[in-house]
Amino acid sequence: MSKLILSIDGGGIRGAATTQFLSHVETLLKKQHKKFIRQCADFYAGTSTGSIIALALATTDMDMSDINKFYNYQNAKKIFSDNRGWFQMDGVNAPKYEGNGKTSVLKKEFGKAKLGDVPHNKHVLAVTYGVERRKPEVIKSTNAVHRKLLAFEVADASSAAPTYFPTKELEVNDLEQAFWLIDGGVTANNPTMCAIAEAIKVWPSNPMNELRVLSIGTGYRTRKINGPASEKWGALEWFTKGHILDLLTDERVVAYQAHSIITPGNYIRVNAEMRKQPGLAKPPDDAMDDISNSNINKLKQMGDFLFEQYGQATVDLLMDGYEGPSLDRIDTDTGTPKIR
Repeated sequence: MSKLILSIDGGGIRGAATTQFLSHVETLLKKQHKKFIRQCADFYAGTSTGSIIALALATTDMDMSDINKFYNYQNAKKIFSDNRGWFQMDGVNAPKYEGNGKTSVLKKEFGKAKLGDVPHNKHVLAVTYGVERRKPEVIKSTNAVHRKLLAFEVADASSAAPTYFPTKELEVNDLEQAFWLIDGGVTANNPTMCAIAEAIKVWPSNPMNELRVLSIGTGYRTRKINGPASEKWGALEWFTKGHILDLLTDERVVAYQAHSIITPGNYIRVNAEMRKQPGLAKPPDDAMDDISNSNINKLKQMGDFLFEQYGQATVDLLMDGYEGPSLDRIDTDTGTPKIR
């Protein structure tokens, strides 16, 4: 039986574009087929802000309209609460944001939901990185021990972007140990390949050619790095001018890998460069922490733009009725998805 992976990238407040897109998709899905997204997805995967969306769909009863409302200015202001230490230097010698606000907002929204609350024969994973063991830690419902973990704590750890938020401690009682975790985006901002690997393992009898993948990005950052100037940069300049975290979280290699191994027509990659192009006259700021009302509105408009280009194809893929080619990110010359 065909299985569908819903994979969602990291990107901070840029997740507002993703939730807007998926909210429109769910509205159309209900209109045409009387179904919700969670009735169609079999495996959810998320990194950072994507883990918040994936875990909300997998472990709570929130629909996409509820999740979309979560990405508002009031919540963003609480989450991105400035760290006002005496000697704090804008994320260089201390986290830019204090972290407690994010924890509080996530706890309120998720309540006591656990990874084990994902419906029978469905699964979810969130990508993090363990700093003490220097290795990616994929927190997943396919692991019996992880199923006892609170969803908000997993989302909090997966979204602990270094330089932006403090490292999070996650206690795994059955293993009698604690993990110190940061944002999984440092190794897999696009968690699609992690989800494909887990899906193959958990459903070994499911033919690979029947695996469908809906992979959603949060916009691709296009601002130029000054090449000649970078020749003389040290650590401080790479953090403050080179925005090195954005380089580490580039998602294009994973998108290429996923496209290469998934059967043609079974893969849709929803994403666009965050710059002016046909259909997107006023692109949002590409910063992961621009939480101004005007930028959040532009992110929602980007979600509208993505829906116009991918909406019907996405609904058809969710319903296992898509008959077109695999789709990739938006071509900035035409404002339409590239065909693979």
